[in-house]
Amino acid sequence: MRVFVTGATGALGRHLVPMLVDAGHEVTATTRSSGKTGGLRAAGAEPVILDGLDREAVIEAVVAAQPDVIVHQMTALADMKSLRNMDKTFAATNELRTRGTDNLLAAAKRAGTRRVVAQGHIGATARTGGPVKTEDDALAPDAPSRTSARSMAAIKYMDEAVTAGAPEGIVLSYGNFYGPGASEMLLEAVRKRQVPVVGGGTGIWSFIETTDAAAATFAAIERGAPGVYNVVDSDPAPVSEWLPYLADILGAKPPLRVPTWLGKLLAGGFIVAQMTEWRGSSNEKARKELGWEPRYASWRDGFPVWADR
Repeated sequence: MRVFVTGATGALGRHLVPMLVDAGHEVTATTRSSGKTGGLRAAGAEPVILDGLDREAVIEAVVAAQPDVIVHQMTALADMKSLRNMDKTFAATNELRTRGTDNLLAAAKRAGTRRVVAQGHIGATARTGGPVKTEDDALAPDAPSRTSARSMAAIKYMDEAVTAGAPEGIVLSYGNFYGPGASEMLLEAVRKRQVPVVGGGTGIWSFIETTDAAAATFAAIERGAPGVYNVVDSDPAPVSEWLPYLADILGAKPPLRVPTWLGKLLAGGFIVAQMTEWRGSSNEKARKELGWEPRYASWRDGFPVWADR
């Protein structure tokens, strides 16, 4: 097939492009940086320098490629430093999840591309009820903080726009990335004992290793009915379990423990919600309908490999 991959040099795209080329697909891969075209060409893809917010340029590039599938992996997270003000940190990514998504959907329609596979996130999952959510569960009606409202709205917007705007629209709601090319900031912060357990650490997190996420994306290119799929490992776990474990394998001191009120004062409402209220996600639908199995079924197996890199 002809596959058009946007954000091809990101944490996930860098693994996905070689998978597609090795499988015999013809890949057009976009980047915003001219300095990254050589790597894409070496991987076997046809590179295109593209700003996802330039509507006419997006349409022109897609129409020229005439893809069977478009893969939307556009984000702007390389310089992410803090989550205290989510909307400020994610401002460019939110634009790509909204305007950028609209541009790709318009391009798909113009080119006659039926299947669009987009990068979503489990961050908008409801924070009440049972500990593990499926794709059928309602999303949170509100953001966990005033400074994360636009970011949560952008995640929801992508879910709705892609599944309604493409004949075969698929949104992959990824868990928290770790592994090659992802979350180095978290490792450094845990080593420095800068990530405390807030409250009781009762927030449930679902993780996904980056090459496993790429494998699920590859699967969604070739199969799966339209809709939303949670792409997470099989071991949702509270912060009180995974954070001390990560500190231990990094050879760091155990994380500090702070009360909820102090966590909110120091880090803001979004971080406190992550630490105390988040719910995990089930991967049953993705495993069943995409025929995908994560290589690292648990972060307990994947974290040591990540930490050793």
